[in-house]
Parts: sequence; C-alpha cells; structure tokens
Amino acid sequence: MTTVHHQEVVQLLKQIIEPILKNDIVSLGMVRNLRIVDDYIYLRLYIGSHQHQLQPEIQSKLSSLSWCKKTYIQICTIPGVKITLAISSGKGGVGKSTTAVNIAAALKLQGAKVGLLDADIYGPNVPQMLGLGQADIQVINTPTGDKFLPLEVQGIKIMSVGLLAEPNRPLAWRGPVLHKIITQFLQDVEWGELDYLLIDLPPGTGDAQITIIQESPICGVILVTTPQQVAVADVRRNIYMFRQVGVPVLGIIENMSYLICSDCGLRTPIFGSGGGEQLAAELQAPLLGQIPIDSRICSGSDTGNPIAISEYTSPAKEVFTQIATSLNTTFTFLLF
Repeated sequence: MTTVHHQEVVQLLKQIIEPILKNDIVSLGMVRNLRIVDDYIYLRLYIGSHQHQLQPEIQSKLSSLSWCKKTYIQICTIPGVKITLAISSGKGGVGKSTTAVNIAAALKLQGAKVGLLDADIYGPNVPQMLGLGQADIQVINTPTGDKFLPLEVQGIKIMSVGLLAEPNRPLAWRGPVLHKIITQFLQDVEWGELDYLLIDLPPGTGDAQITIIQESPICGVILVTTPQQVAVADVRRNIYMFRQVGVPVLGIIENMSYLICSDCGLRTPIFGSGGGEQLAAELQAPLLGQIPIDSRICSGSDTGNPIAISEYTSPAKEVFTQIATSLNTTFTFLLF
C-alpha cells in the first residue's frame, strides 16, 4: 500500500509546473527525500527565494488524497538568493572556473546582484582570478546563528574553500570533513540579496559534487566542455549524475573552440570541432556560446581582471556577454 501511495503522490506532484523552467517540480529535482509514514507525507522542497508559493500549491494538491492526514514540507533554500546555478565539467582543465568567473562578471556588468561560491576543492582558483589575495573570512552573528560573511571584489560576492587553506598547501580533506565544510558553505554564508548565486563545482562525479547537488537548491546546471571527444565523453558522465537527481541542464558552453588568426581573421579549430554542438543536440539543450582561444583570457585570470569586464572589446568578451544576456532572458520574470 505504501508503494501505491508513493506513486499517487509523485503523480500529483508532477502536475505542479515551475513556470520559468516550464517543467514539473519532480523532474526538476525540487522534491527530494519523499517519504510516506503511515498516513503522513514528508518531503523536502528545494527552492529559490522567489518560489515559496510552491509550498501552498503542494499542500493544496496533496490535500485531495483521502488517506493523507497531513503533509509535512521542509523548505530548503538559501535566504535572499533568487537563482542558484551550478557550473560543471566532466574533467579538469577545460576552463570551468575561468568560465564561471567571467559569467559572474558579465552578469554583474548587466546589473545583476551576483555571488560566486568556489566549491572546487581540488583547484580553488576563483579568488586569484578576481584579484583577491589572502584574506580572513569574518563570522557574523545573525538571528539564525553565526554565518560566514562573503568577501566582495569587483562587485561580486565570493566565498571559496581556498580561503580556508594555507597558501601552496594541498586541500587533503577526507570525506566526513569535506562533507561538513561543503554543507557549511551552502547553509552558513550570509549572502544578502542576490539575483544569481553561481556554484563552481569540482570536476567529475565524486562525493563533493553529489553533496553540493543534494544539499543546495540548484535550479539548473551549465556544462563546460571543449570540442574534442575525450572531453565530451566525460561530460556525458556528468550529465548522468545530474539526471539522477533531476537537475536540468540549462545549456552547454564550448570553451577553446577555435583560434582566430590576428592577421586574416581565419578561425582554426585547434582542438577539433563539434563537441559542444553534439552535446547540445543529444540533450536538446541550447549551445550558449563557443569561446575562442584568447591569450587575454589567461592573462586576465592571472591578474584578477576577467576578460568579460575588461575595457577592450574582443570576440571572447562578446560571447560571455551573450551568455549573460541569455540567462537574464531565461529568468527575466524572476529578476525584474
């Protein structure tokens, strides 16, 4: 009977559509830890700060079940944050963190309030990419307990695991400690009011990635790849992980797509071609941008001056601007 009741609950929840992402809340991974004990329903609802109207809608929908005495809904959200997006890649070295920093910078340039959580425990390079040296993380007292206060640089609020480590020392944390630190970074940071919180995930599909996905109200993921088939194969594994928890893929970004000749303007696909387009076709997700190889992307990351907010124009800067515009268009209803 419990199995039958579980199926009934899931079918009713699938009738509730999130209006922006245009999919049901079960497929979007917003409903987790669904349990039925006797005649009571328990579930966790992972939402952004703008989606609290879903709770009474769920209560109303499930009230039609004659056998259900009461529904208990635990709201899981990051206070003040409207949209939480993950930036992910199947393998390291494809420019995921560089892409995350430049998307954050491009969104900020278009007027959005942006936070960036550097959860890449294997290579927490975001502080350096934004020109942030060693700095102490402050802890403040709030009505809900002690919270980390994020640092702010170039108008972007930032928190990074790299700020907790000694310079040039490896982050050799074992599973339980790692899980606790990641959970604290998701639950105990006072972000304030944000339009976007971007989470730079570690590459791959390990414990850290799964913990972040399961414990945060991520409403979608952006996958970063390079054109060659080796990178594409690793991204496919990443896709399977996100599908397991119902997190939708919002789009694909192909980094290092081509080199532009400075003399003739000819595009040369040094690392092959078609990887991003292939993934976009398989996933039926948009190809958000193809970022060219540009030495100024590297130098900007080294000096803390992301190319997305640099003074000069370039094809790479234009791509990041287009990606930010596309995200703002997708979430216009929530932001304005």
